[in-house]
Amino acid sequence: MADDKRGRDKQAHDAAKRRQERDIATERERYDEAEPPVDADVLADIERDLASVAFPATGAAVVDAIGEREVPTDAGTYAVEALLPDTDEETFDSPAAVRVRIQRPTVAAAMKRIVEATEGLADAELTDTQRDGYERTFRELVNIDPIDENEGIPVVADWMVERIRENGELPGSRSVRRRAAEYCRANGYEVRNDEWLGV
Repeated sequence: MADDKRGRDKQAHDAAKRRQERDIATERERYDEAEPPVDADVLADIERDLASVAFPATGAAVVDAIGEREVPTDAGTYAVEALLPDTDEETFDSPAAVRVRIQRPTVAAAMKRIVEATEGLADAELTDTQRDGYERTFRELVNIDPIDENEGIPVVADWMVERIRENGELPGSRSVRRRAAEYCRANGYEVRNDEWLGV
């Protein structure tokens, strides 16, 4: 490949794509933690259903294509439209990225609410870093006690949506972690200071 701007741009693009694929693979491994599993065949079918969608695609385009598709889990059945934000603000780079998102339904449903609550706010944009922090907090709530049907996730998501509406901005990751820790401690779950929620 020539050592010119076009060649360097292609190399950078290829490196970014490899990094994204590694990140998705890592997320897939992490998403196998305590949440009720979504059958791998169901997830593969959803990826196939997205073959007609041009990626990168907005959340609205994905919901339009497969929103009514059902995702059965041990804890119940979810429609894809209940898990993905129906907005142009959210973008998915590939069918695999959609698969990763819906692999943990309670976390996906909470993030959908947060993304949709920020839509239309002039100064609120959900960055990748914020998203990662929020999702990690929700995953930690799942891991605290997976038997309780993830009751902490809607409590913390409600609190976040309320803050977004009241203040017109996204709450900081530290505030969200603190609220999640308060919920855990109030419900008899130990949160140590050296843990993610131990702020």
